Amino acid sequence: MLRMSSSSSPLPESRQELAKIIDSLTTRNEQLEAKVRWFEEQFHLARHKQFGTSSERSIQEQPNLFNEAEAIAEAGPVEEAIRQTITYERKKPGRKPIPKNLPMERIEYRLPEEEQICTACGGHLHEMSEELRHEVKLVPAQVKIVQHARFVYGCRNCEKNSVEVPIKTANAPRPVIEKGLASPSALAYVMTMKFVDGVPLYRQEQHYARLGIDLSRGVLSNWMIKGSEWLELIYDRLKQKLLEQEVLHADETTIQVLKEPCRAAESQSYMWLYRTGCVGPPIVLYEYQPSRSGEHPKRFLAGFKGYLHADGYAGYHDIPGVTLCGLLGAFSPEGG
Repeated sequence: MLRMSSSSSPLPESRQELAKIIDSLTTRNEQLEAKVRWFEEQFHLARHKQFGTSSERSIQEQPNLFNEAEAIAEAGPVEEAIRQTITYERKKPGRKPIPKNLPMERIEYRLPEEEQICTACGGHLHEMSEELRHEVKLVPAQVKIVQHARFVYGCRNCEKNSVEVPIKTANAPRPVIEKGLASPSALAYVMTMKFVDGVPLYRQEQHYARLGIDLSRGVLSNWMIKGSEWLELIYDRLKQKLLEQEVLHADETTIQVLKEPCRAAESQSYMWLYRTGCVGPPIVLYEYQPSRSGEHPKRFLAGFKGYLHADGYAGYHDIPGVTLCGLLGAFSPEGG
């Protein structure tokens, strides 16, 4: 017989009961370990799907992809435990409300005058209520040619009595591209489809052909190149505002550029990113550079005085007037 103290719960009175408890705890431990392995596997799969490459190259977790079902099945009765642990929050059925800022077009349907008669007594029917149904109407893009006519003015009196005739021409907006067909809206539409919607130029070429105008991908490429010259003015102004901030973030990542002069297609280039902190409107600027040299952030951040959040890459060290910050707070290039 096992004794029990007044401050503790009763202990089992036989080895058989102890064995049952041990077996139960062992089974429970195996189930929990199986759940942990399952969650780890799902985490690795999610990380690989989000950040991994799309090639068929083997990775460390790849063998588990083929025996995932066997690994879980061999762990025992874990499915029910996982089902009890995981709860799925189902959203209530129903559509989101229609945005109030969208224009509303109302179409009304009424009975003809001759049908507004009661079938029971022959009296005149009146409108009791209305049944409403909403649908989304999409207006396809339209191509319109805008003709800019600048009137030229001359003097009748000078034409008759003078050798020279002064001529004046009315002012008109400057074209986006000299001697080109691009308008500001057309240029913005092409660049938005390319860089926001991810539609390549050859597909845009077909899209505009269906709209009734022939715009080759060469013309569209020229539009984007010329349009970037206009965007440089905005970029420079944003950079000026960015360098006035007290806290900035910086990072760099590899990128491959095809058909870059004097460089093989397999060469690694870098896209540098600079972002403002939490104060004020966010400003995010990208800068392409063919290398990872620390001279690039030093040149880009010239004039910035403040804190820079970055990783441990030494290229961010020795930037004049900049205090590097990491997850553990400010640090110096010497490791202080």
